[in-house]
Amino acid sequence: MTIDPPAAADAPPLQGIRVLELASILAGPVTGQFLAELGAEVVKIENPATGGDPTRGWRLAGEPDGGSVSAYFSCANWGKRSLALDVADPAGLEVIRRLAADSDVVIASYKPGDDVKLGLDPATLLELNPRLIYGQISAYGRDDPRPGFDAIIQAESGFTFLNGEPDGPPTKMPVALVDLLAAHHLKEGLLVALLQRHRTGAGRHVHVSLLDAAIASLANQASNYLVAGAVPQRMGSEHPNIVPYGAVYTLGDGRELVLAVGTERQWQALTKSLDRQDLDRDPRFADNRGRVSHRTELHAELTGTFSRLSSAEAARRLGAARVPYGFVNDMAAVFAQRGGDRLLLDHAGLRGVRSFAAEGVCTRTDLTPPPGYNADGASILQQLGYDADARAALARAGVWPGEAREPA
Repeated sequence: MTIDPPAAADAPPLQGIRVLELASILAGPVTGQFLAELGAEVVKIENPATGGDPTRGWRLAGEPDGGSVSAYFSCANWGKRSLALDVADPAGLEVIRRLAADSDVVIASYKPGDDVKLGLDPATLLELNPRLIYGQISAYGRDDPRPGFDAIIQAESGFTFLNGEPDGPPTKMPVALVDLLAAHHLKEGLLVALLQRHRTGAGRHVHVSLLDAAIASLANQASNYLVAGAVPQRMGSEHPNIVPYGAVYTLGDGRELVLAVGTERQWQALTKSLDRQDLDRDPRFADNRGRVSHRTELHAELTGTFSRLSSAEAARRLGAARVPYGFVNDMAAVFAQRGGDRLLLDHAGLRGVRSFAAEGVCTRTDLTPPPGYNADGASILQQLGYDADARAALARAGVWPGEAREPA
């Protein structure tokens, strides 16, 4: 069975899909933004007791107070509408049930067990809406109620042990890597579930744990242990299986450069471009196996050679020889070289990075900026059939903060 084409050839593929986001922080919200970029309508539910998603308050030292939209919140909440609601109150739960009954996808990050207490677990919502795709993120699995945080899962899954210099301490990655990995796995699961629903008409429960997503992403580091019996150790930015690959070399003008020489042809091109064919003839470096065994000696030779080259000269030589290389960039340099419309969103002075990088798929060009706290509460409730009196009753009961758009 084939997927029905969209109404227009240039329409985003998820146009008409409704998403209910019952998640906060990063993994769930970035999944919601991904779906919004592909055209879905995303309603984000926020907890009035905490002033909304906790990341609204995660500001850098010196970051200007721009209302409830912080820089961190902006990284994962473009293209959404915000409704603040006390879901533990029966009246708030009824609002969620109405939204779930009319949604295609739910994204939830409640601790296992908490979703059941609230009446927002997969079984309950799928009984209400059999076509619903319920995407759940947990820390350690559906049967483990422990809360999960990226820094802890990085440590428990081996990433922190592997990351850092050989003589330095274990080091967390500078982004919430496991949250992002889990989000990618959930995105894939949700898209597959939507395809299956198209074929069968039935919804399903899709679950991803942070720990499973992290372990599934260990790649060659895992197979080096499972196949070769070697416990990987910290190597800085070097590669355990390939040399020279990942090491940082400082050039004569102070700029830092990284090589990624993965084939013998590239190795020969490197030595020729540096006028160091003597290294290619050295039996210690004749093949990758030898270079891995003698990485310290080889790095000493390359360090001396690169220290005598300027960044411009190194770029000219390596580029002409098609040797894979790159300069070590800070964030300002990253966006100076790659700051076009394809990667950045710009609305009223607020900028963000798209979560979906693939080309060839139509995405929304009118993505709205991250919503203020409860910015769309009144309009969402009105669409659900709550007239002015009903909305006022929710506000008086403390279930909904009313027309206020910012937390008190």
